[in-house]
Amino acid sequence: MRAKLIYLLYWTLQALAFPFLLLYLALRIHRNDAYANKVLERFGFLPRSLHRTVPGAIWLHAVSVGEAITAVGLLQRLKQELPFAPIYVSCTTLAGRAMAEQKLAGLADGVFYAPIDYRFAVRRVLRALKPSVVIVMETEIWPNLYRDTCRSGARLLVVNGRISDKALPKYLRFRWFFRAALAWPDAILAQDAIASSRYEQLGAPHAVASGNLKYDFYPDSTSIAPAVHAWLKRNDPERIWIAASTMPPAEPGDPDEDDIVLDTFELLRERFPRLLLILVPRRPERFDEAAAKLTARRIPFQRRSKLTDEAVSVLLIDTIGELSGLFRVADVVFMGGTFPHRGGHNILEPAAFGVPVVTGPHMENFSEIAAAFRAAGAVVTVKDPADLAITVGRHLYDRTIGEIGRQLSDERRGATGRAVSAVVRAYEAALVRPPGANPLSWLWRAGVAIDRSLKSLRLDLPPQPVISVGNLAMGGSGKTPFVLWLCERLAEQGRRPAVLTRGYKRTSQEPVITLLPGERAPVERTGEEAQLILRAGHAALGIGADRQAAREALSKQYLFDVIVLDDGFQHWRMRRNLDIVLIDAINPYRNGLPPRGTLREPFSALERAQAVVITRTEPGRTYEGLIGEIQRHNEHAPIFLAHTKAEAPPIPPGTTIGAFCGLGQPEGFRRTLQELGLTVSFFREFPDHHHYTEQDLRPLAMRSQMLLTTEKDLLNIDPDLARACKVEAVKMTLILTDEPNLLELIGRILPPVE
Repeated sequence: MRAKLIYLLYWTLQALAFPFLLLYLALRIHRNDAYANKVLERFGFLPRSLHRTVPGAIWLHAVSVGEAITAVGLLQRLKQELPFAPIYVSCTTLAGRAMAEQKLAGLADGVFYAPIDYRFAVRRVLRALKPSVVIVMETEIWPNLYRDTCRSGARLLVVNGRISDKALPKYLRFRWFFRAALAWPDAILAQDAIASSRYEQLGAPHAVASGNLKYDFYPDSTSIAPAVHAWLKRNDPERIWIAASTMPPAEPGDPDEDDIVLDTFELLRERFPRLLLILVPRRPERFDEAAAKLTARRIPFQRRSKLTDEAVSVLLIDTIGELSGLFRVADVVFMGGTFPHRGGHNILEPAAFGVPVVTGPHMENFSEIAAAFRAAGAVVTVKDPADLAITVGRHLYDRTIGEIGRQLSDERRGATGRAVSAVVRAYEAALVRPPGANPLSWLWRAGVAIDRSLKSLRLDLPPQPVISVGNLAMGGSGKTPFVLWLCERLAEQGRRPAVLTRGYKRTSQEPVITLLPGERAPVERTGEEAQLILRAGHAALGIGADRQAAREALSKQYLFDVIVLDDGFQHWRMRRNLDIVLIDAINPYRNGLPPRGTLREPFSALERAQAVVITRTEPGRTYEGLIGEIQRHNEHAPIFLAHTKAEAPPIPPGTTIGAFCGLGQPEGFRRTLQELGLTVSFFREFPDHHHYTEQDLRPLAMRSQMLLTTEKDLLNIDPDLARACKVEAVKMTLILTDEPNLLELIGRILPPVE
């Protein structure tokens, strides 16, 4: 109740603040036109390219430049551990977004501005991305983002969490408020014991000290831009001093670090005439200010964005994302944000290069790191700006403290691995649910209940045992591959299975069609799913909407001893001995019941199942969240995992490949292509059971040298058209992880083989 009141207060304050928020955003647009192009993203309107049709994404929020850089190593490892999971990164600042787009190219599937913490904006993003895990980097505490993420079924992790000395008193003052938000994260991986303790003071129940990701910076992962490298070689300075991330005053009486650095440089160049200063202001809006100060002092300089062959004393870096690589050429580094009350910046990157690091007195944002470096003698702290020249000059030719810093950084690595393990565990435990209420679904439920009652009045009682293979959703659960697998296994045992199926999308008007093993019939008579079963040759087929009539007609021609009822979970008329229900691992909820979703029945219907098979799984995954949900409705039915083994046709090297399919869940085929390591130039989705025409395929064939599709789709293409457009099918075989136990369960309901 208390948490509800806190959120009500938060909602009220947000409503009052909304006009001022609009004014603030208008001012930002006025100052920077680039922000105007993307401002709708702050309200949750993401580009269509970022919208997902199935759950399973990872959303990482990195507020600004520092967090975006820190996220690189984490995302690299996540791509290795969860290669099938798309990753989206949100930022708040212009610089952070620019950095993310540059540094995370190839790692992130999309970068966008984080939504403002209003429920309508947050929910819009959650509906678009459908993330299984949301990762918040470092210090961001947003109550609505936290709550709505967890309510969606996604897991929420705070990674590299910290609360600075400066921020702590403010948070503690409103501890009663933040306690409600901090109860939501499934884990808070704090940078150190101090940060973990601070989260606990605020009421966070799941905070642990996990280490600082910034220690996992690897120098070899960075490089200097070729243009800068060539410029440095031409200028050939004797020594290089980098003033990194310099900042303006934060409080009255604070110094401006650009002024301190330039004062120091003018003193140093009297002793070191061939010293090069690389000045790197923290914020893009300070680039021009720094250039004006250099001009006023008549110090020869060049801007990184306008390099020439002229020899100068100062290189002003007026670009984003190049600082990390430049540390490798430095002889000493002054880390900015440490003379004014800014709390400092990350000293681990220059330390990893073995470069001596000098700071001012304010390192509150990195208090644990600063304390460890000071205790080891791996950093020099200068309290008075007047002493900076002496300290920098001393270490231009002495790298002793730099080597100590390198060793300390090496010893403390490993936080990234722990964070990745936590994310993978959270990913397995997540189960993304349909968003919001579905008020009209009761009509569908009522219709299903009436249909079941009427059709159950007169049951069909076959003399043979019946195995029903069905699902909760309207197609796209891998039912046909499972029926093929089942019929093959039954035939291997010497049994004579018969499959009763509707023959969905067949064009023949015959009410009942019977086909014996080995017979042939055109797709128009059978439909493509029944055609696949027929061509496999392991079972007879009875095709028709009236399954009883199909069974009776088939029994006059063929002596079958077991019936496989295809798509039978909602076929109430036929008595069955075993109900096997398939659930798609990629998208189990299908957005809920109609009219919004495509579930025929809710998950509670699983109470009727005798076995559940989770299809389209990824080998090695546990699906803890989905299995837990199944067991919540049926704790007795055994659960099996199934995946497909794919085999691509021969593809000559250098072939341009396109792909298309018409499936209930096209994401499954997309993942199959990824697992095969195939790079496709495009992926076109058609409606389920689509019959392809020349108008469909000719334009695709013009864009590629080979078209790949599924075996099911290939049946819906005229053979001459398929040859002309160079269409080939990817063969897929169902693999069950616990096949013997499922066969043993099936064997219990079957009589001995005669």
